[in-house]
Amino acid sequence: METAGEGAQVQIRFVTKQQQYAVPNFPLSVPSESPVTELNALVNELLKESNDQKKTIEFDFLVNSEFLRTTLKEHIAEREISCENVIDIEYIEKHPPPEPQDCLIHDDWVSAVAMQDKWILSGCYDNTLHIWTAKGAHHLNIPVYHTAAIKSVAWISMDNESATFVSASQDQTAVIWKWDISSNSVEIVGVCKGHERGLERVGVNTSNNLMATGAWDTMLKIWSSYTVVKTQFTSHSSWVSAVSWSATDEHLFLSGAYDNQVKLWDTRSPKAPLFDLSGHEDKVLCCNWSNPKYLISGGADNTVRIFKSKHAVH
Repeated sequence: METAGEGAQVQIRFVTKQQQYAVPNFPLSVPSESPVTELNALVNELLKESNDQKKTIEFDFLVNSEFLRTTLKEHIAEREISCENVIDIEYIEKHPPPEPQDCLIHDDWVSAVAMQDKWILSGCYDNTLHIWTAKGAHHLNIPVYHTAAIKSVAWISMDNESATFVSASQDQTAVIWKWDISSNSVEIVGVCKGHERGLERVGVNTSNNLMATGAWDTMLKIWSSYTVVKTQFTSHSSWVSAVSWSATDEHLFLSGAYDNQVKLWDTRSPKAPLFDLSGHEDKVLCCNWSNPKYLISGGADNTVRIFKSKHAVH
């Protein structure tokens, strides 16, 4: 199998699924030492020639469905890709980093967050629940029912008049709430009991009719069938305490950990995150990406951090 040597040229062909950025797919000869910046400049030059594209676009590149993070030569050598044939390089528009937008101050550790439309639901270690607007206004302080820290929250349903949500606590219960939006009042409509130790997570399926709870008793109680797929990604330096998938992109998800970091991942790049979302000054205990425009997280620094994504899919 032929590989790229020192000073060698390799034959490549640029391909993309984003047709607005398509360029002629004829083979090109480029230096094997080409980094991503040179490939990006080349694609932009081709776009200017073929599509009269005036604005410079930042792209990510994939070879054999893996992001190119080194030179072509290093990537080809590590994956034992043959240079005897033309190498297809897929390019996609690069995601801009999310921007900090607001910081919501609580009285205690924020251990749970969930977002539905313009509403943010947060749960704390002082057993309290709160509803906020996406613009940072505190809308409702929910009367205390739980007798221990709230570890997880999830919206179940919402319309113009009312909403339902669930909170899971270390008091071994999950409580289902109904919120009357017009009167801004809540009532308890159900209490789920059965775990022998404190609850850590609660999740609601996309049909809004199934609920699963996980607890310190090592049990995952599922009120109907549920499948969990475990995949390992390395970058955090301490316990990974939270994961949340993008609502619009099957490849993207968030993770939060006890190293104070929130990371934005792509499943096609398991060795390194796309971005480190810095800001928390203590352990990250939760994160959520239910609204494509907002990436939110809560931590032991008593804050909810909000990042706005320019890559929201409409």
